[in-house]
Parts: sequence; C-alpha cells; structure tokens
Amino acid sequence: MIRKAKISDIRDIHRLITHFSRHGSVLQRPLSELYEYVRDFFVFIPEGETIIAGTCALHVTWEDLAEIRSLTVAEEYQGLGVGEDLIEHCLAEARELGLRRVFVLTNVPDYFQRLGFFLIDKGTLPHKVWADCVKCLKFPDCDEVAMIKEIK
Repeated sequence: MIRKAKISDIRDIHRLITHFSRHGSVLQRPLSELYEYVRDFFVFIPEGETIIAGTCALHVTWEDLAEIRSLTVAEEYQGLGVGEDLIEHCLAEARELGLRRVFVLTNVPDYFQRLGFFLIDKGTLPHKVWADCVKCLKFPDCDEVAMIKEIK
C-alpha cells in the first residue's frame, strides 16, 4: 500500500533514509527537516505489515518545477516495482498541483530514464536547488546527474 506520510511515520522514514544515506544513494535528512516536509512524502507499507519499507518525496522548488527526492525501498522489496510506484504517486501529485516539470538528482540514470526522465545540465536548474547540495558529504565532488521529466 502506498499513501501519504503521517507524522507518526517520520521515525521510520528517517530510519530508511539514514540506512541508504550510509551507502551514498540518498542525502541524509535530519528529523527536524522530515517533520517540516512530512507533506512531501509518500510511504510504502507492505501488505500485512505495519513498518514502512519505502518512501519517496515530491518537493516543490519553483512555480513549475518539483524534485523527486529521498527514494528508498528496503532491500527485500527492491526489484518488485515499489520504487516505480512511489515515483508514479509523486508524478500524479505533480500533475494535480499543476507542475510542468519534475527533476531528480541521481547516480542511477538508467533507472530514471526507463521512467521517462532525460539528462539535463545541472546548471539549468534554479539556484534554490543547490541549498541541499552544500549539506551533502559529496559536495563539491558530486557523482549525481540531473534528469527531468515533462509532466502532461
């Protein structure tokens, strides 16, 4: 089941993000930030379970642009389409909000290319996007690429 996150989900979201940030696949997020942006998040809860096993956020950055961020899926659920489903929920919300474009910063471009994203120059993104980059351990030697998808 995928649904919007609740305040009571934040500790589980933080646990997943912390786990995957240790592998360098997502940016670590402090608890305070997760509580502040709870409305950005979708969560995946496997059938018959109570613990969150996946998460993804849609963060609006400008009047026509949002970022998909903090995509995590517990190892035992990877390869089952959970990540794609989480992204599709984010894209559906972007459409509902009237956004025209959604971008992602990623080190797995093939994954997002299969979902209709295409490579762009990071420099074309608004400066506001880079506020998170300075918090990253990889900054300024980032190995991520920017990708974008037009919303219809």
